[in-house]
Amino acid sequence: QVELVESGGGLVQPGGSLRLSCVVSGFTLDYASIAWFRQPPGKEREWVSCTAASDQVTYYADSVKGRFTISRDNAENTAYLQMNSLKPEDTAVYYCAGDPSSDYESCAPQSDNYKYWGQGTQVTLSS
Repeated sequence: QVELVESGGGLVQPGGSLRLSCVVSGFTLDYASIAWFRQPPGKEREWVSCTAASDQVTYYADSVKGRFTISRDNAENTAYLQMNSLKPEDTAVYYCAGDPSSDYESCAPQSDNYKYWGQGTQVTLSS
């Protein structure tokens, strides 16, 4: 049974940092691309970042580039999203998603490419 479980969300002040985790079970990250998406309140879900199975290819949305870092620990079958210099517009439910059938050297920003999803973790920026 496949399961992705996010954690690490919470309430943080602008300028602060959070590290989200996504523990994967049911498939190995060794051959899977991983992405993070988010859904701000009242808005549609949007892609944030992805990393290819090789861990040599990563992409970021322009809105988070230079502030967020995606990573993975294949030994722990866990993916991470380090979020620094957080802004109020980063408030959202954050989801991790996995594609165990992806090309080894690519990842995609489209949600349709990801078969497996976590339940989400809330990130809220306080003023």
